[in-house]
Amino acid sequence: MRTTRFAALTVSAVFALAACGGGDDSGSAASSPSVSAETSADAHNAQDVSFAQGMIPHHQQAIEMAELADGRAASTQVKDLAARVEKAQGPEISTMTGWLKSWDEKVPESMPGMDHSGMEGMEGMEGMAGMMDSADMGKLKKASGKDFDSMFLTMMVEHHEGAVEMATTEKAKGQYKAATAMAGDIVTAQNAEISEMKKLLGAN
Repeated sequence: MRTTRFAALTVSAVFALAACGGGDDSGSAASSPSVSAETSADAHNAQDVSFAQGMIPHHQQAIEMAELADGRAASTQVKDLAARVEKAQGPEISTMTGWLKSWDEKVPESMPGMDHSGMEGMEGMEGMAGMMDSADMGKLKKASGKDFDSMFLTMMVEHHEGAVEMATTEKAKGQYKAATAMAGDIVTAQNAEISEMKKLLGAN
């Protein structure tokens, strides 16, 4: 009787230990996906780097163009649009600079008025779609009044179309969630501004 009771207790203890061991295994297995998910949410790829490195100088030039409007534009609508471009794109430059630094990637230097002529077809320059060359920037700086308004709007439409193209590529091929989200915002905001600028050009 005592032997049977002891055997029963031993078997129970073995089952209890097995159950505890199973609990530990399932706990560690459950924690693994959350660790992987966190890593994957923070992950970035070469497209994210290319997007940030291309969009920073692109935004810098848009801001340079927008800053010219204050003393040269005749239309208050053009001045208002230029102010909105500065307000939106300045913080985006800071954000993208932060990403590149955190990824230990090169941050582009300020490139106002950089001559991008002859870049077509050059490898790695697809990110410069819509950039003005130094001759275009020179003409814009010399213009004033209605001439400035027309030139500014025409150039900025092209510039925005280039940004939309770059952002669309990022949305399709990027991995870093914050970057693809910014790309989506750029597509929405700049497409709306393109429509606005085309209406203003038609009214001139």
